Amino acid sequence: MAAQTQAGALNALSFLYKVIIQKPLTLKLNFVRSQRQQKLPVVLTVDEVKHLLEQINANYYLLASLLYGSGLRLMEAVRLRVKDIGFDYHCVRVWNGKGGKHRVVTLANELENPIHSQIAKVKQYLQLDLNNTQFAGVWMPHALQLKFPSANKSLNWQYLFPSSKLSIDPENQKLRRHHINEKQIQRNIIFATSKANIDKHVTPHTLRHSFIKCVLSFYPSGHPADVQI
Repeated sequence: MAAQTQAGALNALSFLYKVIIQKPLTLKLNFVRSQRQQKLPVVLTVDEVKHLLEQINANYYLLASLLYGSGLRLMEAVRLRVKDIGFDYHCVRVWNGKGGKHRVVTLANELENPIHSQIAKVKQYLQLDLNNTQFAGVWMPHALQLKFPSANKSLNWQYLFPSSKLSIDPENQKLRRHHINEKQIQRNIIFATSKANIDKHVTPHTLRHSFIKCVLSFYPSGHPADVQI
């Protein structure tokens, strides 16, 4: 059976014996473990990436460009805060990425001016929000809200790609401005792929694959660091 199906069955059996029968199973179970087949990544050529980005909606062009130019995962990009952009060192700081790891990635020079414009847009949103007496500030991770109580209304902590409207935080029913919905960029990339006549299954993660392939092409004998797809 498929690896995911087998894992579900094993978890169900473990729960049955541990909670219901109250005789926990040992780790020495005699079964053949199903292996998850490794997927081959879809990679775009430089020309295909260019044609794809030409068809991206202007509202999502910068975000899609960061996926390719900095090799970001989709959720890493939409969760970026203004403070995560390092113009002095031409870098982007990623917090709590895959596996809860932090890392620093490069920022393409061509994207610096568009990011400045995006930050100016975020500043306009923030000025409007601060005039709203019900605005509770942006969501803050972990205990930072207690440590820095006023940071949630500062420009540095606002999302780089904010939603166009305020919404209620389901955790505490407070009015906040969240980041954009990742499904919007997913749908737009699929639509742009069709318009660019690219006959490949392209998703936002495909741009990360393409970035990594481009980087590794400069290191024929290996790669400079442990790159996780």
